[in-house]
Amino acid sequence: MIPIGKRDRDRGLRLIQGGLFYKTKWDSLRIVASHEDTPPFPVEGIALEEDTFLVLSAEPVIHEVHEHPVRLMTRLIETRPEVPGRVLVKGRRPYRFLAIIHDLNQEPTWKEAWVSSALQGIFQEAEKRRLQSIALPMLGTKHGTLEKHRFILLLRNAIDPSALRYLKRIWLIVPEGTARHMIETLKSEFEGETPC
Repeated sequence: MIPIGKRDRDRGLRLIQGGLFYKTKWDSLRIVASHEDTPPFPVEGIALEEDTFLVLSAEPVIHEVHEHPVRLMTRLIETRPEVPGRVLVKGRRPYRFLAIIHDLNQEPTWKEAWVSSALQGIFQEAEKRRLQSIALPMLGTKHGTLEKHRFILLLRNAIDPSALRYLKRIWLIVPEGTARHMIETLKSEFEGETPC
């Protein structure tokens, strides 16, 4: 996509949104679905799918270690797994919400209850930090086999607009070509609650 510059705007040209993302609204919360390559707005936090030993977010590059091997092995032995369903917060604006939804020692590695708990945790952490916008991938669908429709239902159940004082926008990161379907599915889940 070619960006529109100031000179183009002065001539009366403007960008027309054409199917890159779709949106819905529930109370004061706006949810926009788009592919990871087309962010609809800047975010203050992003959720990431993670496992109990934080392997999924580890850098694939091997760094030279300047620590004595005995000390390194002791640290490895003493490392304890994170609790599934929990959310760890790393970094600063954008914060990284590490959603612990996988245990690589189990098959399957994920459970719906962990995804559900992590979704609630993400919203709580965003509110605690007074964030107005977050990016949320479809947890459990990338490294797990959670069906997309089932994720939408879990997301719907985790959203409580009355508990969201600060959060106003969610960028729902979806696979390419599915934004419209995901928003329509979410809208159908909202029906009977609060008009979109």
